[in-house]
Amino acid sequence: MSINIKHMAPVLSSLNIERDIRWYDEKVGFKYCTKQDGYAVLTRENQWIHLQLNHNSDEDPIHGSVIKIFVDDIQSIFKEMNDRGVVTRDKLRLYTPWNTNEFGFYDLNNNAIFFVADIT
Repeated sequence: MSINIKHMAPVLSSLNIERDIRWYDEKVGFKYCTKQDGYAVLTRENQWIHLQLNHNSDEDPIHGSVIKIFVDDIQSIFKEMNDRGVVTRDKLRLYTPWNTNEFGFYDLNNNAIFFVADIT
């Protein structure tokens, strides 16, 4: 089944979002695109890196990696993952405050995999 994957973006842990935005700009050439509380998106040549604030504490430990797979049709891929037993129906989040429809799950190594469709 083809789901028309648009692009994939890693989500990297950050202990200081402002510092890391500057570093990625100055050292790697990724420019600040958008920011929310504890989260930032950087872009370069139609590719994205997402930074997520992590406190590296008992309440907010760093676990596995995170990847976001951006698609056009969230319903088709959600149905496929639901039919395969990967996710339950309650995992689909529609109309998030950041203008996406999305769902996620963990692989066997505790890496988080999210499928995301932009609403805009």
